[in-house]
Amino acid sequence: MSLLEIKYCPGTLAEGYQTYSRTCLSRVFNGKKVHHVLPYDSPASNQLTDELFDNSRKQMSISGVQQKFSVLLDKNKLRLINPGERGAYILKPIPGVGNRADQMPANEHLTMQIARQVYGIETAENALVFFKNGSPSYITKRFDVKDDGNKWAQEDFASLAGRTPQTHGEHYKYQGNYLDLFQLIQANVPAYKIEAPKLFRLILFNYLFSNGDAHLKNFSLLETPMGDFRLSPAYDLLNSRIHIEDSDFALEDGLLPKNLAQGTITKQFFKLAELVGLKEQQVKKIFDLLSSGSEKVEKLIAASFLDDKTKRNYLQSYQTKLKKLTR
Repeated sequence: MSLLEIKYCPGTLAEGYQTYSRTCLSRVFNGKKVHHVLPYDSPASNQLTDELFDNSRKQMSISGVQQKFSVLLDKNKLRLINPGERGAYILKPIPGVGNRADQMPANEHLTMQIARQVYGIETAENALVFFKNGSPSYITKRFDVKDDGNKWAQEDFASLAGRTPQTHGEHYKYQGNYLDLFQLIQANVPAYKIEAPKLFRLILFNYLFSNGDAHLKNFSLLETPMGDFRLSPAYDLLNSRIHIEDSDFALEDGLLPKNLAQGTITKQFFKLAELVGLKEQQVKKIFDLLSSGSEKVEKLIAASFLDDKTKRNYLQSYQTKLKKLTR
């Protein structure tokens, strides 16, 4: 694999850049002039690289099937952490599982950029980065690490619900429905009325962009400077349908408990909003937002680092879901 010719910022997807734009450098890399190519070959490419990434993997405490590596910014260079260091970034190379696995980094990057740029969803800062051999990787800045290196408290919704593999089996993070998430926020977040509409918008976004892997560990609460908690920035957003055969919703019971899941998907979303105390005007505003922006979405898809076939599939998937929401 050789390095791609860069025509769009690998962070913001803005046109006319051969590396990261100033906006990307400011948001993702603290304004430092970071190059988009890492000083390593991709994992599993040679013995020396394997040893480097094995050591980095041992330092990680973040769960998930996809390989993740901890990275820090040393002056203006990204590097894998050494033992005892805390990384400020998570590196997610091409995984070893899934259909079209080589498209997964660009898929996640695109979906995160759409969430932020088109729909105003707060997301973890992110970009694409490339190994020396041209292989792409998704990189995201950890929002739970403070500027001084200490951590903000963070708790995912599986933990909030008291669900672990030991207590609820190996599928613990897929149990329940999305009404449960609002009940967890109500019990743990003083500013429920502010955070609930954000969660509703994110769940609707996940449906629209076929993220069928939005399970309990992909939502979390984050400590604020005041010592209370709020909904964390969104993370792990991607069109999972491109890579696996999954359902519309990651949670086994779907959007709502089965006895309440009646009518079109739009009616179900409005029912969910009613049950969690959102005002009708709020819900209509969120639906109007998510039902618009098609031109911006198409522009970002075209600028993305997906290959042409996956760009078409991504766009078709989005258009299909949009039609279902606007019936």
